[in-house]
Amino acid sequence: MQQLTGLDASFIYAETARSPMHIAPLLIYDVSTAPNGFVRFKDILRTFEERLDRSPIFRRRLASVPFNLDHPYWVEDDHFDLEFHVRHIALPKPGDWRQLCIQIARLHARPLDRARPLWEAYVIEGLDNVAGLPSGCFALFIKIHHACIDGASGVQIVNAIHDLSPEPPPARTERKTRPTEAAPGNLELLWNAYRANLRSPQKIARLIGEGIPAWQRVRTGERENRFHSLGEKERTRFNAAISSNRVFGAAVYDLREIRTIKAAVEGATVNDVILAIVGGALREYLASKGELPARSLVAGAPVNVRDDSETDSGGNLVSMMSISLRSDIADHLERLRAVHEEALASKAYHNAVGARLMTDVASNLPSQVAALGLRAAASTGLMAGMKPVFNTVVTNVPGPQVPLYMGGAKLVKSLGAGPCMDGLGLFHPVTSYNGEIAISFQACRELMPDPEFYEQCLRDSFEAMRDQVPGAGTVKRKAGAGTGKKAAAKKRAGAGARGGAKAKAKAAGKKARAKSKAKSAAKAAPGARPKARGARGSTATPKAAGPRRSPKAKAGAAPARKRKNASGGRSA
Repeated sequence: MQQLTGLDASFIYAETARSPMHIAPLLIYDVSTAPNGFVRFKDILRTFEERLDRSPIFRRRLASVPFNLDHPYWVEDDHFDLEFHVRHIALPKPGDWRQLCIQIARLHARPLDRARPLWEAYVIEGLDNVAGLPSGCFALFIKIHHACIDGASGVQIVNAIHDLSPEPPPARTERKTRPTEAAPGNLELLWNAYRANLRSPQKIARLIGEGIPAWQRVRTGERENRFHSLGEKERTRFNAAISSNRVFGAAVYDLREIRTIKAAVEGATVNDVILAIVGGALREYLASKGELPARSLVAGAPVNVRDDSETDSGGNLVSMMSISLRSDIADHLERLRAVHEEALASKAYHNAVGARLMTDVASNLPSQVAALGLRAAASTGLMAGMKPVFNTVVTNVPGPQVPLYMGGAKLVKSLGAGPCMDGLGLFHPVTSYNGEIAISFQACRELMPDPEFYEQCLRDSFEAMRDQVPGAGTVKRKAGAGTGKKAAAKKRAGAGARGGAKAKAKAAGKKARAKSKAKSAAKAAPGARPKARGARGSTATPKAAGPRRSPKAKAGAAPARKRKNASGGRSA
């Protein structure tokens, strides 16, 4: 039995039917590396079963204290059923990128069952027409409650179910056994709450003692102009009440290109580039709606505050930084420079306050105050009417830079999804893996009815910044999910993006010049035979991934290949 910290419990208290508080990696696999070229659903079940002992979150559920007199406890689930938690579904044909995004949004919108361990995994097959991915891919979408993990501890969960080689390790005959104990009764929980509340004044006194020096450091830093207040935040369409409906999307970039861009600004980091990309995307998106504020938007950026002794600890050990996205600057490279300066100021402020102070304050709030306050704010819509603290959240979770495998299938894409709540209807998880970095986003559908357009805005912002840096565009890029442009660009034109006519005229001019050259070449070589286009087995460069063209635009295209069963293989 282990008690939740106040910070962990806050995600339980803040949860409503409209705002489930779970986070979720979305992992996409290529089955061609697996033995015999397929992975059965039962192989995935066996992988989970053999590794349940690698993390306590898999088998423990919540036990609430009566009347919320203390924070809840984690207890072992005596009726754990693996097949309830690991589920198998398929995309409808043709199985394209947009269908996957819609399915992820629907799954993520559903709250987890609090009577069971707070996680679910969905094996999604039928990804046969996601451009940039081989046919027969499958996805694994793992929903885990934020009370169990933060981004850093979530990476450990992902590592627990993967291998470093396509050759699966031998089946484990011996596994760690966790001591089982009976679930505590109400009397035991109430007695523990009584003892905890007796210690509460001492904890609060200690926090006050730590808070006074922090306040003095902040005042000194402001006088020395080492940092400044971001002031009152602008309100956007995303700082409003949310519905229970979600949208999902992602854009994937080559990490080498991101590093080349950051090298153009002295001292800049990969995270600075990501924040500048998001700032440019929000600028384009809101400007197309006529809603771009004059002042810059502000992002909340979670910061891992674990020390070396807490590397393997679960739960949440994060603090939050406020960083200006400089969405008020049109030039992309100038925005990056400004974001870098803002990030330095935010780090100085964060260090002055103390990395752990705000985390400790949240963890030591009396449970009755935290539960009543957060539930009242969430259920009454009070949070939607408050002045915004952030306009969005951008959380960067570094992942492994080596290939990972599950059941022999190679992990080829790592994306993510996060929670939305009233007043904060747009969330950006940033994940990196094996030379790529992805900006995913989760938003309320009523606040962002056109996720394909915002996906394109993320690509536009990156490409415009890349084009300003000499050499950044020469890196050979890999096609991947969420990196395509054609279908999204078409939808973008209808979404109010500007400059479409100019781009069309430019493209038409290029096409005319190319046609003229081709005719000249044909005359010069009368015996030459034209190459057949689209021939089977050709070495044409694959299309970049992303939202596919509409069925209307794809009329006459070859039918999709018949997909295999059970995640690219035979049925279980």
